[in-house]
Amino acid sequence: MFDKQTVSLEWAGRTLTIETGRVARQADGAVLVTYGDTTVLATATFAKEAKPGQDFFPLTVNYMEKYYASGRIPGGFFKREGRPTEKETLTSRLIDRPIRPLFVDGFKNEVQVVLTAVSYDMENDPDIVGMIGASAALVLSGAPFMGPIGAARVGYKDGEYLINPTVDDLAESDLDLVVAGTNDAVMMVESEAKELSEDVMLGAVMAGHDAMQPVIEAIIKLAEKAAKDPFEFEGEDLSGELKSIQDLVGADLSKAYQITEKLERQAAVGAAREKAAEALVATEEKPDGMSAQVFKSAFKKAEASVVRGDIIKTGKRIDGRSLDQVRPIVAEAGFLPRTHGSSLFTRGETQAICVATLGTSDDEQFIDGLGGTHKEKFMLHYNFPPYSVGETGRMGGAGRREIGHGKLAWRALKAVLPKAEEFPYTIRLVSEITESNGSSSMATVCGCALAMMDAGVPIARPVSGIAMGLIKEDDGVAVLSDILGDEDHLGDMDFKVAGTEVGVTSLQMDIKIAGITKDIMQTALDQAKGGRAHILGEMNKALAESRGELSQNAPQMEIVNIPVDKIRDVIGSGGKTIRDIVDTTGAKLNVEDDGTIQISALDRASIDAAKKRIRELTAEPEAGEIYEGKVVSIKDFGAFVNFFGPKDGLVHVSQMADERIGHPKDLVKEGDTVWVKLMGFDDRGKVRLSMKAVDQETGKDKEAAEGGDAE
Repeated sequence: MFDKQTVSLEWAGRTLTIETGRVARQADGAVLVTYGDTTVLATATFAKEAKPGQDFFPLTVNYMEKYYASGRIPGGFFKREGRPTEKETLTSRLIDRPIRPLFVDGFKNEVQVVLTAVSYDMENDPDIVGMIGASAALVLSGAPFMGPIGAARVGYKDGEYLINPTVDDLAESDLDLVVAGTNDAVMMVESEAKELSEDVMLGAVMAGHDAMQPVIEAIIKLAEKAAKDPFEFEGEDLSGELKSIQDLVGADLSKAYQITEKLERQAAVGAAREKAAEALVATEEKPDGMSAQVFKSAFKKAEASVVRGDIIKTGKRIDGRSLDQVRPIVAEAGFLPRTHGSSLFTRGETQAICVATLGTSDDEQFIDGLGGTHKEKFMLHYNFPPYSVGETGRMGGAGRREIGHGKLAWRALKAVLPKAEEFPYTIRLVSEITESNGSSSMATVCGCALAMMDAGVPIARPVSGIAMGLIKEDDGVAVLSDILGDEDHLGDMDFKVAGTEVGVTSLQMDIKIAGITKDIMQTALDQAKGGRAHILGEMNKALAESRGELSQNAPQMEIVNIPVDKIRDVIGSGGKTIRDIVDTTGAKLNVEDDGTIQISALDRASIDAAKKRIRELTAEPEAGEIYEGKVVSIKDFGAFVNFFGPKDGLVHVSQMADERIGHPKDLVKEGDTVWVKLMGFDDRGKVRLSMKAVDQETGKDKEAAEGGDAE
């Protein structure tokens, strides 16, 4: 019944198996990929013709995690998987990025790649397994895909690269890098690092590229046995149309792309487009002209030809800059008056308002996934409204772009955060992009670093980021620092590097051509290092290090630790004690199972009052110490005094006064405040207190006072 085909290999200490022919047989391509005990079902389906008027490539990648994969039932009322989580969205983007450039130019048929994590062993992340599955499914489908690609994860510890480290290994690694590529070039890099050098980062990329080669070979072997016949498709030859546009408005475009200001430049390009369209696009009067769709594609090629050709020939950019020159930067800290920390970061025509807000453990984010639920103390949210590029558009929740850019900045800043035990606050950063013309994600990194320092967060060092571009032609290669939006759209690479003066904290690379070489990456990294240093210098003019104290608008917070067996004393029966502390001091308390208590309040006095109450409840009284207490009950044989938090002790009638008294009521009554000295404990652990050992007016130890007089 099944025409099952399988390839297997030992890869980084575990078995990787790619199987086809048994599951999802009606998809154009389908594979089950298993690594360890993690399994992803990958399918690829494509339309056999493009929709009329389709002027873009409609590729959709959907990665989904099923909770049954790790033996869990989803939370919530409906008990089923809901909208994509952040992890699913980021993984979908991660897989989309290396496969998109490898479809034949001009292919505009709809393609859908669906990846479903159906088994998870808690050790091997399904993202790499899914990327391999997407590559194999596309190769088997017969779609005009110039793959296959491979992928690998790379860690770094004790000077050694780790290939496909497990989840536990990653927790101790200085690097989490994912690389994808073909057999001869790198297509995509995504990483998070702990201030590593450029050489280490480049070495990790190449180590991952080398490690993925057996996977590429395995996919080719499977395709030789099970691939469908190639789909017949030939891209449009637009050379004639391109020449017509260049002859007519080539000079106009060249002039337009020398205009520095973005909106003015767009207007000039628009005028050239209208001029060419009027002359070349088919109408009823000119039925032999170009179709609107062909014209649009050809005009974009004409723009690219002008921009790329001028840069290669002159070494000058659209706005007149040299290849390694960064646009003017203005950095301002303390931009908003009532926030905990804020900044305004402007680089050329890219601008971000960044805000830091500090909260307590109540503000931590709960994140649910295949590995279980965990809490996150550091959040970064990136917003990209349409007005930032001078357009109208839909306003709603965060899309894939916002989530991806925010996560990139999050990775870049995570390495410099203080340890939770040293700075117990929950940190939320928000980046509002108010202008955009090139790398708003890197502006977010710079602005958010300033906002945290403005809030008083003791980060290790400031972080800056820069976006690099690439123009690669037969007659030359140019690496561009701090790329504009047009240079991104019309170029071959988007290469983002963030880091401190010590090293790189994040590296992300996307390629629009069939990969780049090690030499080009080395040039980009070296050039980016100089750019990052320049940007850090401009940031330091606003704020060079974290302010010495927290913003007056931020909540005060302190951590105290108590023995685990004292937690019940602080909480009390039914929470009565902790509610009383909160009500009387105005502080908020969060008690952890390990005895850690987080105290937060708007003022220092409330925290000190709460700490005093906690000490009273949890500390142990010491023999020889004097305490002020209250008489809580009177018996014939003495008085019970509450002297230390909830602790009561007996003052025997013989210890109440120097002279003999008939009955304790002759000396004290319930509610009286008295001074007592803890004399010790009896054989049963009962407290022995004395009033007569203490001067009841001064609270001084009589014996110590007498000894002092004798001296």
